[in-house]
Amino acid sequence: QVQLVESEGGLVQAGGSLRLTCAASGNTRSINIMGWYRQAPGKQRELVASISSGGNTNYADSVQGRFTISRDNVKNTVYLQMASLKPEDTAVYYCYYHDILTYWGQGTQVTVSS
Repeated sequence: QVQLVESEGGLVQAGGSLRLTCAASGNTRSINIMGWYRQAPGKQRELVASISSGGNTNYADSVQGRFTISRDNVKNTVYLQMASLKPEDTAVYYCYYHDILTYWGQGTQVTVSS
């Protein structure tokens, strides 16, 4: 089992910034992928960004150039730096960890006001 603990999201004005963190613990493996999905009301969950243990990153087109994902492999922690936030970024953000299985965080609300 792998446990994921996410930081609190928050309320931010459009154009502002926010950083999310997610720490994995338990039976983690050295080769894995961590990242974030989000789900807005009435919409499907979508991938925001991911990063492999080797450092390869992947971003949704909608956040490319505004969000930056990074990780600390020693701490098994992934970070999502969000900048130039837009109201359409409002969603519940879910951290995930994947090696053989996929594990999910509890989700954290990010609200961007216009």
